[in-house]
Amino acid sequence: MTEIAAGTWPEPPLAGTEAEAVLGALERQRATLAWKCSGLDAPGLRATLGTSTITLGGLLKHLAHVEDSHFARLWLGSPVGAPWDTVDWAGTPDWDYRSAAEDTPEQLLALWQEAVARSRAVVDTALGAGGLDQLGAYTTRSGERPNLRRILLDLVEEYARHAGHADLIRESVDGLTGEDPPR
Repeated sequence: MTEIAAGTWPEPPLAGTEAEAVLGALERQRATLAWKCSGLDAPGLRATLGTSTITLGGLLKHLAHVEDSHFARLWLGSPVGAPWDTVDWAGTPDWDYRSAAEDTPEQLLALWQEAVARSRAVVDTALGAGGLDQLGAYTTRSGERPNLRRILLDLVEEYARHAGHADLIRESVDGLTGEDPPR
């Protein structure tokens, strides 16, 4: 596997064209796979899934936080609301994953569905005001602002990564596999 030099990790442009954004997101996913597989011998590449603390409930709560934080912070430039605004993220950076065990399945699903609904409403409003090239409110230290395209692609990437976790976990729970639900 090719090693990626420090500081050269593929990164989609914050406000690039459609092609640059999509290709940048794809290259970042390719680099992630290469990195995860790098430096391993044959037994390492044959290893199976061991014990993990990630749960499907934890993924739902984490992705609810991602939905809310991406659009509040990056697009709107506003603080993230409840329950995220009361968490000591520095002291408990995996709070969303760990605290999910205290929630019922109904609470977790509702939290995620409500966050997705808020995100959809923000995106609908944003697209009504212009296209994917519009810049969000967040500004990096270097003065760059992400466009709506980049924020959406970051969400696609986050879901892609965690959908892989969900595949493995669900298969271990009841054997369910595949890409699409039965029809």
